[in-house]
Amino acid sequence: MKISYHGHSVVKIETAGKTILIDPFITGNELTDLKASDQTPDVILLTHGHNDHVGDTIEIAKRCNPLIVAPNELAVYLGSIGLNAHGMNIGGACEFDFGTVKITQAFHSSSYTTEENETIYTGMPAGILFTAEGKTVYHAGDTSLFGDMALIGRRQSIDVAFLPIGDNFTMGPEDAAVATELLNPKLVVPVHYNTFPPIRQNPQHFKELVTSNEVKIMEAGDIIEI
Repeated sequence: MKISYHGHSVVKIETAGKTILIDPFITGNELTDLKASDQTPDVILLTHGHNDHVGDTIEIAKRCNPLIVAPNELAVYLGSIGLNAHGMNIGGACEFDFGTVKITQAFHSSSYTTEENETIYTGMPAGILFTAEGKTVYHAGDTSLFGDMALIGRRQSIDVAFLPIGDNFTMGPEDAAVATELLNPKLVVPVHYNTFPPIRQNPQHFKELVTSNEVKIMEAGDIIEI
C-alpha cells in the first residue's frame, strides 16, 4: 500500500490497483502539490462536509465518476446533485472491492457551503478507518480529543494515523499528542496545519511531545509504503 500526503488533510492511498483520495481540498490549498484537473481517483472518502475537506470532490466526480463514501447526510446531498455517493454512519463498516471502510466518531461541526452561499447541513462528522492488504489507516478528520480514541486504538491495530494539529478548529499539538497515546498507531502524521493563519503550528513541537510512537512530518508529495 502506497500512501501520500498532499497538504492540509489531503491523503492519497494506492492499493490493489485502486486510487483513493481522502478529503481532496486542492483548489485554494496553497500547500498542495496536486492539480484537481489531473486527479482521476476510483474512490473519494470524505470525513465531513466542510469546504476545506469536500474541496474538489464535485468537480472531480462530475469528470470521472468515482465512488464517494461519506457520512450519510453528506452522501445524500452529493447524490441529489447526481454523484455516485454511498452513505455511512458512525460505527458502521462496509467492505468494498478496494478495502474496508469503517466510520468512527469525531467531535466538531459539519456543513457545506454551496457556490450560491447556501449552507447545507451534512450530518455527523467522522473519522475513517480504512483497511486493505492487512494494513489500517486512520484519518481523524477535524476532530477534537476524545477519550474513546483509546477504544478505537484497543480494538484496531493502526499502522498509520493522520491527526490534525492546527488548533482553533481542531486539536492542537498537545491534545493530538494525547490522542496519539490513546490510539497507539505504529506511525502518526500531523495534518491540518499552516494552511490558514488561524492554524499556524510548528509540527516539530508535536513531534517532541510524542514520546512512545514514531512521528513522520510529511511535506506535500511525500510517500510512505506500508
